[in-house]
Amino acid sequence: MIVVAGEALIDLVPQPGPNVGGLPDLAPRLGGGPYNTAVALGRLGSPTAFCSRVSADAFGEALLGGLRAAGVDVSYVERGPEPTTLAVASIGADGSAGYSFYVEGTADRLFSVPDQLPPGTRAVSFGTCSLVLEPGATAYAELMRAAAGQGVFTTLDPNIRPGLIPDADAYRARFRSWLPHTGLVKLSEEDAEWLGGAPKEWLAAGPAAVVLTHGGDGLTVLTRDGGEFAVPGVRVDVVDTIGAGDTVNAALLHRLAAHDALSVEAVAALGEDDWHDIVGFAARAAAITCSRPGAQPPYAAELGL
Repeated sequence: MIVVAGEALIDLVPQPGPNVGGLPDLAPRLGGGPYNTAVALGRLGSPTAFCSRVSADAFGEALLGGLRAAGVDVSYVERGPEPTTLAVASIGADGSAGYSFYVEGTADRLFSVPDQLPPGTRAVSFGTCSLVLEPGATAYAELMRAAAGQGVFTTLDPNIRPGLIPDADAYRARFRSWLPHTGLVKLSEEDAEWLGGAPKEWLAAGPAAVVLTHGGDGLTVLTRDGGEFAVPGVRVDVVDTIGAGDTVNAALLHRLAAHDALSVEAVAALGEDDWHDIVGFAARAAAITCSRPGAQPPYAAELGL
């Protein structure tokens, strides 16, 4: 079982066509980095559970419906009367996405640590807004430390949203404090630049590997023993990049599980051929997501599974 812990929200995505009164036509789409990761894992066929707090409003019901449709266990999702977080997306000419958020008093901010993880949990994935917005951020960080302390493999995708981070230096310090409790870190080049430091420093603090994404140019993995392995991106006609990084998260976890490598020790033992298979699979999966609008990760059959 792979557990994904973090926020579920609604992306309001611009639609093609003329605007009315100068305002963009926005369509609601199910989203949130952890949510997209869980859906992607479910579609790939990995046994997956989602751990979050989701509103009891209509958006919350739709979010749970999307998880169930992907085969994700939602029995560890808290429900609350608070509204659902909204993210308004803007799409650049190259398909890249930017966001502004409406987060005050929303359900996912009030997450509390569950009494226990689902039976048979082998890995827990963390990241994005859930590690920024209090009081939930502290609860998710507590769950990360507890899971790692129990020997559960943890992964981290900071997925930086600068507009949500009031104190950049404090967040950077918190990021470094998570590293001893993290088995693998995945982040974009832009995230790495914003965080400062270097992957070699982060590896020395705890993770067995750091995976850097380079947009359409592919992925690079750096390992604690000095290994560095890269794969090119898969060329597609990009519609938008919404959910591409989340698909990478899911694909990495799914493929690591296929290599029986959901532990720090097992990740450290992977060789060059293993890593090329793992990150190559992630590149192919992300390309499919980029080829269609919104966060629509691939199904197992689309990747020949």
